[in-house]
Amino acid sequence: MKKKNCLFVLILLHLQKNGLKRMFRKQLILVSILFILIFQVFSLDTYIRINQLGYTPGSIKRAILLSESKLNIKSFSIYDALTDEKLADFTSVKLFGSFEQFASVYTLDFSNFRNEGAFFIKTDNCYSPTILIDKNAYRGSADFLLQYLRQQRCGYNPSLNAYCHQEDGMEVPELKVISPPINKKTKTTLQPLVLRTIDVTGGWHDASDNLKYGSTSATAVFQLLYAYRMNPAAFSDNFDANGLAFPNKIPDVLDEAKWGLDWLLKMNPKDDVVYYQVGDDRDLTELRLPTADKVDYGWGEGAERPVYKATGKPEGLKNFKNRTTGIASIAGKYSAAFALGSEMLRKFYPNFADTLQRKAFTVYEYGKNYLGVCQSAPYNAPNFHEEDNWADDMQLAATQLYQLSFDSKYQSEAAAYGRKEPIIPWLFADTVNHYQWYPFTNYGHYVLANSEKPEFKNEFLQNIRFGLQRAQLRKNDNPFGIGVPMVLYSNNYVTALATQCNLYRRYAGDSTYIEMETALTDWLFGCNPWGTSMIVGLPAMGRTPKYTHSALWAEKGIAQKGGLVVGPVRRSISESVNGVKLSKKDRDSRFQTKWAVYHDDFSDYHTNKPTLDGTASLVYLLGAKQFEENKQADKNLIRDGGIIRSNTDKKQISLVFTGHEFADGAKKIRKALSKNNIKASFFFTGDFLRKSKFKSIVKNLKKEGHYIGAHSDQHLQYCQQDNPKSLLIDKFLFLSDLKENYNELAEFDIKKSDARFFIPPYELYNDSISLWCKEAGITLVNFTPGTRSNADYSIPEMREQYYSSDEIYKQILKVEASEGLNGHIMLFHIGTDPRRTDKFYNKLNTLIVELKNKGYKFVDLSEATGINKPNTLSVENKKRKH
Repeated sequence: MKKKNCLFVLILLHLQKNGLKRMFRKQLILVSILFILIFQVFSLDTYIRINQLGYTPGSIKRAILLSESKLNIKSFSIYDALTDEKLADFTSVKLFGSFEQFASVYTLDFSNFRNEGAFFIKTDNCYSPTILIDKNAYRGSADFLLQYLRQQRCGYNPSLNAYCHQEDGMEVPELKVISPPINKKTKTTLQPLVLRTIDVTGGWHDASDNLKYGSTSATAVFQLLYAYRMNPAAFSDNFDANGLAFPNKIPDVLDEAKWGLDWLLKMNPKDDVVYYQVGDDRDLTELRLPTADKVDYGWGEGAERPVYKATGKPEGLKNFKNRTTGIASIAGKYSAAFALGSEMLRKFYPNFADTLQRKAFTVYEYGKNYLGVCQSAPYNAPNFHEEDNWADDMQLAATQLYQLSFDSKYQSEAAAYGRKEPIIPWLFADTVNHYQWYPFTNYGHYVLANSEKPEFKNEFLQNIRFGLQRAQLRKNDNPFGIGVPMVLYSNNYVTALATQCNLYRRYAGDSTYIEMETALTDWLFGCNPWGTSMIVGLPAMGRTPKYTHSALWAEKGIAQKGGLVVGPVRRSISESVNGVKLSKKDRDSRFQTKWAVYHDDFSDYHTNKPTLDGTASLVYLLGAKQFEENKQADKNLIRDGGIIRSNTDKKQISLVFTGHEFADGAKKIRKALSKNNIKASFFFTGDFLRKSKFKSIVKNLKKEGHYIGAHSDQHLQYCQQDNPKSLLIDKFLFLSDLKENYNELAEFDIKKSDARFFIPPYELYNDSISLWCKEAGITLVNFTPGTRSNADYSIPEMREQYYSSDEIYKQILKVEASEGLNGHIMLFHIGTDPRRTDKFYNKLNTLIVELKNKGYKFVDLSEATGINKPNTLSVENKKRKH
């Protein structure tokens, strides 16, 4: 923003803080925002890019500033996102210089800022998007990716609740002709050709097309299983084996992996038969829903699709052939997936695990007989998976067989295969053929680097280190620290390199490459020229791909949530691609460079298409990130983004009280809490806090050490009671009302950093409200349903909704007897309407004593939920230079 424009806004803010009355504040905020938006449209040429998902408190935290103008940035400041309070100044600014069309590029390092919440950066006259800092910043992100894999399911598709491709498939290369031959002399039909069918229903569609590849599917299966093995607590159970929203006591990531394994077993029906592909490029003529796939492969619309069998020789039915030299690459991938699957699924499917274990050994031996690569099969076009390496696949398989059998021969074979490709070749390449060196991460190296044999451990750690050193050199070529080539599927390479950095740090205990790992991760979540996350729908409040190249999006408007798009490419690649014409004006044209081009456009299938294997490859990394600072799995029960119950493993209860109009129970509630030495949480509206008759109550509660937090300013109803999804307010009204609530808390010297919990008025909210809370840097909590404790406000005139104090008391004990009250957030009111003469607070002491006698401990929300106040950089030190 230009300086003259920013000056107007600063004047408005000064007036706001120095004499304008409360009745004008909201109008002032609206005018300020309107002027900011107007000036942004016409004059903004400086941008701050961040990781939109968020940062953990102790992590490296950097933002990249890009400007089309020459700037001289020496410092920047951090402000609270809701209250605009300045919290800290920093001089940790590093000039990169010019980059492409950007005259000034700076790195803004705020790693020393460890407070949790929502903030923004201001430097010169430029503001960043909202920055989230939270020890649970990555919570649930690995599970989020699984949504895309469920969308890609073939056979039964839970996203469409429909079946597809039930006729898969017809075996190739036995199929040489597609109609009965004719006797040229007699002109009569000869013996009809017998078409050989095989059941390969199931599996996943590879990307926006409906093809299925054994190579990418087996790799995806292994990556899902590996992610679970390394970080099991990162995954939850919300879906069943069919991908429907019913928990089945099996982590969803294992359900998804088993879906893939079921199909892989069909693709390896005999010890000496391996199929590797279903369908071919005849499918690519147009996008279509899988349920509407009527491609005619020569024997009728929607009939069987061709199934390609690995022969170890070049294959292709029409104009083009691949460069296949063997079977080892596909056999090794299948073997590794089967072996790890047998280990991870044995607890849930012991017989299935036995089958997988046997298959793992037999398909590995089959691959040893046909060393070489098995590439995907083309038909009408020369485009196919041009995989050039196979030793890495056999190496990985051998490591997994060793872990199953403890037979040292497999470990020795793994090392021998690993020495054929000591370093992943793409780390040294600027151009890469389509899937030339696949998978992009050599997990076998890391398994050997974790070996109990020092010679293997040292050798393969050195190999890994050497490859990372090469990437480290290349990352200095651009301000974002991205040491991968901007080629097709660049995000897969970004994910692979970040994964390698993380695994090296984990196995070697060496953090040399943590800055590169962080930069690569930040890139995926928006710290890039376009300021967009590369994962559809993650984070919910950030900018993410919307117009993806997908039939689900184009035909049904279904966002491919969780899908990692293939990502940017060099401009020379983008301009050389045939058939890509944008469907709308490029709103990111000013950010496109020779180095990298990305379009959030349905037509750009070379940058904005999610893929199965790319998404699966990210699951490990996000699962690992989830526990970098918060070592404990979050056991709070979440509903629509709000915490409604804390850890059910602990016999603990949290008492919370809300107040808006009445406070007649304050004295008795304080007495009961004091008598039982309990700290509770109180949530007050701005209207409550402003009333002079209630001020002493607030001061006494604070003096006694109870938590005091926000409950909205004017007790607005956010959504309909019967239909919570239907909002009654907009985001602007919500945030301005909330800000007024915190302004009133400040009158009692209660800062936002001291009051990070929030209970919505009427206890009504939906996922939009909880998302807006997160964007404001606060955590929404609500009562645990079932006990009817919150009905202590009801009055006799409400009839069916009225509950007497005895009824509430009995219901609490009934729930306790039937299912327990572990983790319950029990909500009452500090006062109620005079028409209710039967006050529950008269029974509070008796209830506390009875529940204590049953072994319950009463704890505050902070202790119960594990969400604590900041204890690092304090707001009092906001003038301190870093």
